[in-house]
Amino acid sequence: MLKMFKAVPPSYDLLNRILTLRMDEKWRKRAAVECLSGNPKEVLDLCTGTGDLALRLRKSATPATVVSALDYSPPMLERAKIKARKSGIEGINFIHGDVADLPFSENRFDVAGIAFAFRNLTFHNPDRDTFLKEILRVLKPGGRLVIVETCQPTNKLFRSLFHFYMKWITVPIGGIISGHYGAYRYLAHSASNYWNCHEASAFLSASGFSKVKAFPLLGGISAIYVAVK
Repeated sequence: MLKMFKAVPPSYDLLNRILTLRMDEKWRKRAAVECLSGNPKEVLDLCTGTGDLALRLRKSATPATVVSALDYSPPMLERAKIKARKSGIEGINFIHGDVADLPFSENRFDVAGIAFAFRNLTFHNPDRDTFLKEILRVLKPGGRLVIVETCQPTNKLFRSLFHFYMKWITVPIGGIISGHYGAYRYLAHSASNYWNCHEASAFLSASGFSKVKAFPLLGGISAIYVAVK
């Protein structure tokens, strides 16, 4: 999977905008608002990718809020840094690291956010329990995990259309523009077979989080989850 995320960065942002009709930007904005509620002192953007969530956090947070952004793909991180410089945004701590072994002390962060990467950590991933334990470890007691991720529409017809779109629109367009069909076949397969809101909430509760709330987006195509340590 690391090879895949090293290959797709040049077209990653463009395809996100095309394939979601720019709705991914609105959903990240909503997740950023949730992350910053209560004026947290330290916020961590996990699996930051090209930095979209981290940049929104930095622009919207108070100057006193410390924003850190971690990813295990050096090309993704480099692209995130370039975007920050071009946007004139300073004050993000970009960190190369693995969610399985986070380079932070216990009980450090008030909030951890993750945008469209939680699925990669948990979909048929044998290390998913390790990932969740590490996230819990670095959150303060009472700290929150905010997730925005693909989901499953509750309406059967809408769900079928969503799966059709992923297989017959996302894969061809993503493959042609990026040149990496495998990455977008994985995206389509994992998104079409991922948890619904109830299943994802149950997993978070079983992993040690409490007060788990799910907020479906656009009929359940995606959802925002908020879970408390």
